[in-house]
Amino acid sequence: MRAEKQKPIVAICYDFDKTLSPDNMQAQGYLESIDYPDQDEFWKEVGTMATENEMDSDLAWMYKMVADSRGKLIVNRKTLNEYGAHIHLNPGVETWFDRINEFGREHGVAVEHYIISSGMREMIEGTSIAKAGAFRKIYASSFYYDDAGVAIWPATVVNYTNKTQYLFRISKGVLDVNDARVNDFFAPEDIRIPFTNMIYIGDSDTDIPCMKLVHSHDGHSIGVYDCETCDKRKVEKMLEENRVKHIAAADYREGSELDTIVKGVISEIQR
Repeated sequence: MRAEKQKPIVAICYDFDKTLSPDNMQAQGYLESIDYPDQDEFWKEVGTMATENEMDSDLAWMYKMVADSRGKLIVNRKTLNEYGAHIHLNPGVETWFDRINEFGREHGVAVEHYIISSGMREMIEGTSIAKAGAFRKIYASSFYYDDAGVAIWPATVVNYTNKTQYLFRISKGVLDVNDARVNDFFAPEDIRIPFTNMIYIGDSDTDIPCMKLVHSHDGHSIGVYDCETCDKRKVEKMLEENRVKHIAAADYREGSELDTIVKGVISEIQR
């Protein structure tokens, strides 16, 4: 008996802040709790710290999260999860994953969803969509915790340049961040998800390396912009510079332009 042909897999990879959520996750409750009612001031101080110390900006904001919390709140996994539970999501995100998965099944395609974000993994894990099991893997910055469960040091930092390694992990099926096999040669027939079956959705310059990598390998990169302001300047520049294949509002509701683009890609996947 002939073995049933395996369904092709489509990997949809998302940035988080201003892609699935309309704002930076730190601005949605956390900064107010440590007396930063103006998030612009926080990010200005992060930029200054990074510049003056030749420091990675993601390490700078992680340091400030811990340092500025002293005497105000305990930064542990539970606290960060609770902040994550209050993160606002863009229109349609809550139902997006089930709808797209079902569309894939109807078209003979298995759809998997991944986060590749410079934001805080513990906060993302606290969101309703992560708790519902939407993501096969969440790649994001995270803390190392001491014996009392308090955050004391960065465990993982995901910045705009190292984001691309996670696309190779997803493509090869080598998902553990400490698995060095990601650097091994894989024959084309051993690649679990070819780049042609990848969709990357992001909103800003920090996503450009991933967008360009996917786009240059005949995958599908989508630049999204804010639904309320409709400010397309960043993503239109990406389109002009051939960094992305499509642009759309970050509107995940059924029938939206983004919904139509993603379903169109899934419909085209054939083996």
